[in-house]
Amino acid sequence: MSNNESSQAGNSRRTPASDHRPPPLDGIRVLDLSRILAGPWCTQNLADLGADVIKVERPGAGDDTRGWGPPYMKDADGKDTSEAAYYLSCNRNKRSITVDYATPEGADLIRELATKSDILVENFKVGGLKKYGLDYESLRAINPKLIYCSVTGFGQTGPFAERPGYDFMIQGMGGLMSITGERDDLPGGGPQKAGVAVTDIVTGMYASVAVLAALQERHRSGLGQHLDIALLDCHVALLSNQNSNYFTSGKAPRRAGNAHQNVVPYQVFATSDGHMIVATGNDSQYRAYCKAIGAHALAEDTRFTTNSGRVTHRDVLIPLLTDIMKSGRRDDWIAKLEAVGVPCGPINDIAQAFSHPQTQARELRREIPHPLGGTAPVTASPLRFSGSPVQYRRAPPMLGQHTDEVLREILGRTQSQTQAQQQGQALSAKDVSV
Repeated sequence: MSNNESSQAGNSRRTPASDHRPPPLDGIRVLDLSRILAGPWCTQNLADLGADVIKVERPGAGDDTRGWGPPYMKDADGKDTSEAAYYLSCNRNKRSITVDYATPEGADLIRELATKSDILVENFKVGGLKKYGLDYESLRAINPKLIYCSVTGFGQTGPFAERPGYDFMIQGMGGLMSITGERDDLPGGGPQKAGVAVTDIVTGMYASVAVLAALQERHRSGLGQHLDIALLDCHVALLSNQNSNYFTSGKAPRRAGNAHQNVVPYQVFATSDGHMIVATGNDSQYRAYCKAIGAHALAEDTRFTTNSGRVTHRDVLIPLLTDIMKSGRRDDWIAKLEAVGVPCGPINDIAQAFSHPQTQARELRREIPHPLGGTAPVTASPLRFSGSPVQYRRAPPMLGQHTDEVLREILGRTQSQTQAQQQGQALSAKDVSV
C-alpha cells in the first residue's frame, strides 16, 4: 500500500454516501509560490478540499518555516527529523517541487506550469515577481483563466504598498494589541499580542474565500482575475464589533482584560482552586447564573436586570460576583451552571484541550504517515462534509519530494530532460532522499 493509500484508508472517514463523490476541488490545480503562514494556510485549505497544490520552493532552502524549530517532528525511532512543527502546521496534502525561478530556465518552468494551473498564490512584496515575468499581467497573457492571488502586508495600492508586513507588526498597527491584554490601570496592563499569528491565519482564511468565489465567478465569465489580499485589511476586518463600537461612539475601545466590552458578565472569574469562564449571553442566562450561585438579590436588582444596565454598572456588579465565585471550587461551579444552561467552562492548556472527550470524539488530531518513517501529527480540518469529506492524503512534503513526479505528470518531461535542467540549476530533485 502506498503512503497516499494508507493515509486515505486510515484518515478519510468516508461514508457510504461519499464513496463515489470526489472532493469539492478535485481537478483544480494550485501553483503555490507562498511561504511562511498566510499563503500556505490558504493553500492548505484548498489542498484539504481536494485541489492539487504544487508548493514551489527554493532549491536547498525551501520554505523558511522548515527551520523554525525546535520542536521538530520525530521519526519512527523518536529522534528529531529536519521537519519543524511550524512547517507541519500548514503544508499537508501538498506536493513540493524545487525551482530556482530567478534563472530564465526556472522562470520558464513556472510559466509553463501556470498555463496548466487554475490558481496561483504568492506572497512576494508588490512587484517582486515582475522581474521574472511571473506577475499577474504576464501570466494572464498566457492563461486568461488563471486566478492569481497576491497576499501582501498592505495590498497592491496605497502609500505602504511596497513595504513588507509581518503578523506581529500588523497586530500592533491594526489595533488588536490596543484591545488585547489586561486593563492599563491593573497589574500586568499594557499591549499584548495574541498567542498565535491570528493576522496571518485570518488572512489565509479570507484568501481561501476569495479564491473559491473567483472560481465560482469563472464559471460565468470564463476568466480569471487578480485577488489583492492584504494582512492589514484582513486584520482590521477581524476586529468586527470593536470597529462598530468605535464608529458609533467615536471612542476607540480600550483593553478589558478577560472581560467583554459589550456583555456582562462575560469573563474569567477566579475560584478557590483555579479560574473559569462565565459567558452569560442574555438576561435569562444572567438570572439563571445568579440563582445557581445563590445571588438571588443580584438577579432581581433593577440595576442589573438588563445587559445594558449590567454594562453601565459593571464596576459595581463584578466585584460582588468575584467575591462569590472565590468561595467555591471550579468544578463545582461548572456543574451547577451547566445544570441550568449557563455557558461556562475551564481554562485548558493545549494538552488538556486535546485530551478533552469532545476534542477526541471529533478526531481533531490526525497522524499522517511520513516518508521519514514516523507520522506527521496535524490538526484536523474543521470543515466537515457529509458527502465529500476532507481526506488526509499526504503528509507535509519534504523539500523537492515531488519534483520529478510533477514535471513528468504535468509537463511530460522525461528523466533525461529533468536531469538536464538540474545540471543547469533551474531546479533540483535532489533535496530529498526517500
